[in-house]
Amino acid sequence: MVAFGKKLKERQIQEWQGYYINYKLMKKRVKQYASQIEAGALDRRHVLKDFSRMLDIQIEKIVLFLLEQQGLFARRIEQLNEQQEALQEEPDISKISELREAYREVGRDLLKLLFFVEMNGIGLRKILKKFDKRFGYKFTDYYVKTRANHPYSQLQQVFKHVGLGAVVGAISRNLADLQDRQGSYLSIYDEPALPLQDPVVDSLKAAVDRVTYSTNFLDFLGQHALIMHEELPSPVEEHVDDQRYHFMSLLLNLVNTFLYMVNTYIIVPTADDYSMSLGAAATVCGIVIGAMAVAQIFSSVYFSAWSNKSYFRPLVFSSIVLFIGNAMYAMAYDLNSISVLLLGRVFCGLGSARAVNRRYISDCVPLKIRMQASAGFVSASALGMACGPALAGLLQTNFKIFNITFNQDTLPGWVMTVAWLIYLVWLWISFREPAHETEVNHAPTQSSAAENDKLEKGLVQPLLTSKEHEQGDEQGDDGDQECDASEEAPEESRLAANSLGSAYRLLTPSVKVQLLIYFMLKYAMEILLSESSVITTYYFGWTTSTVSIFLACLGLTVLPINIVVGSYISNMYEDRQILLASEIVVLLGILFSFHFIVPYSVPQYVCSGLVMFVAAEVLEGVNLSLLSRVMSSRLSRGTYNGGLLSTEAGTLARVIADATITLAGYLGESRLLNITLIPSLVICIASIVATCCTYNSLY
Repeated sequence: MVAFGKKLKERQIQEWQGYYINYKLMKKRVKQYASQIEAGALDRRHVLKDFSRMLDIQIEKIVLFLLEQQGLFARRIEQLNEQQEALQEEPDISKISELREAYREVGRDLLKLLFFVEMNGIGLRKILKKFDKRFGYKFTDYYVKTRANHPYSQLQQVFKHVGLGAVVGAISRNLADLQDRQGSYLSIYDEPALPLQDPVVDSLKAAVDRVTYSTNFLDFLGQHALIMHEELPSPVEEHVDDQRYHFMSLLLNLVNTFLYMVNTYIIVPTADDYSMSLGAAATVCGIVIGAMAVAQIFSSVYFSAWSNKSYFRPLVFSSIVLFIGNAMYAMAYDLNSISVLLLGRVFCGLGSARAVNRRYISDCVPLKIRMQASAGFVSASALGMACGPALAGLLQTNFKIFNITFNQDTLPGWVMTVAWLIYLVWLWISFREPAHETEVNHAPTQSSAAENDKLEKGLVQPLLTSKEHEQGDEQGDDGDQECDASEEAPEESRLAANSLGSAYRLLTPSVKVQLLIYFMLKYAMEILLSESSVITTYYFGWTTSTVSIFLACLGLTVLPINIVVGSYISNMYEDRQILLASEIVVLLGILFSFHFIVPYSVPQYVCSGLVMFVAAEVLEGVNLSLLSRVMSSRLSRGTYNGGLLSTEAGTLARVIADATITLAGYLGESRLLNITLIPSLVICIASIVATCCTYNSLY
């Protein structure tokens, strides 16, 4: 693992070396404090005072240099503005082009300064975290609050970077003015929504967003998708992204996501009735629903690998397999074969192309709209989850055509068969295969390689937030410890994982805990959804339509909950606080779902299920948001990436949950509810304990 000190040294802009945070010195000072305290040579109050003073000096050095550079940028822009004023009187196309390029050059230099701010902010946050971890203090909270709120705060220069924002605005405005606006007298201030088509401005906006790190709904949804993003691209790479991007192809990926989620949940309200009509027990619905998830464990791997070479062919294969699988599911009724029913669901699972959908967004969608595309992925999934059961509730009919039965059990299969056939035709006509990158395409010239490396390898981390557990802290701390004796790191430490085993070895304890949380919430949600038809029929005598409405209402809560969490709650509380609170609420929902001595009632089932489902949705969003930031950068690319690991963890949870329902069914439907809730309760308690232990040790 490459230590942060090594990364900082490699990525420093050489002419600014003396103005970066001296991370190596401060790390050694923390070690000296520890040894001196153990020897009784220093008291803790002296350590706090000395370390605070050292931090103040480092921050002052950074801020004074930042102000100096802002002045230089202001002078350069002022000189360019004078040239622009002269050109207003005597327009010259060649000089306008030169002036536009000069503004872009200022923008490229500003990218370096933004990267300088970002790297120093990361260094400050990491050394504060290291101090807290070594001495068990909450020194970070004290330091940030006292310095940030002071009227002469220098931290505010890093937090707010108002001067840098003004420089970005000046470059954007002047580049917009120099564009051919076809006689318009409006400026960017009159039409703020009007996009400026300039790669330098796009890169500047992306860099400012990374430095500011303000959580909003789209960011939250995008991280919910766990689409692992590479680091800050250069304008050249952004141009390549624009060439690979095709809106209709992106739309087809999102429709694939939507249809697959509909396909997953459309059978849930009728799976028990279908099983009984074929001579099996109602609880065999767990195996019927789970067969799709079993196959998805394997399909996720080969689709992820296939997407390294193509996006079109995997999507075509997925559509054909899903067409066949749904047709088999529908025909099982007339064939009176539970085996054909299960085989049809296995085929549906083998057609799961969610890994391809994620990969397309990650690789082919330009950075400026990638977060919106990621949010679209999550929204399509949520909408499909709600539409599946709702559609099943509408298919309440019974008739025959050519001795083929169409009823509430078979119609979900026939509807999805037709849907995948239509999708396949649309895909064949409209999808455009993007050009896959080769190493030749990415080989920079020797002269520009070093500069591009500095600009492109920014770490997606916020500056000095109290959310110290964000991207790569654990990996960085481990790397610091490994590299104390030597700052050398092998080149292999930057390569993508080449197997599930190597990917697993890249996971830190905190990431493993978050995958456990993801497993727990997926298990609890699958138990609630998959056994809902059996439980409500046994206790309340609900019809298929009633079950469908209940499940559709649960699905419809997904987007509103994410809006509330992404826009409000995540801005008021730390992610780890929301994480632990959500786990506790899930636990309460599980406890209230148990059938005790009193008669089991509809309000108890609906309220406890709603509480558990909503809390699990909040937990999933926050957990995946954290995972997207703390996973190793080596898991952001390749076949065995972070998205695949999370998918496998969630799918495995669904498989075990569905198997639990079927096995518990042998003990009778009267015991099914409590027996299936016991594993959920145990796993939930284990995840809460693991969360508390992990974050107490880190913070």
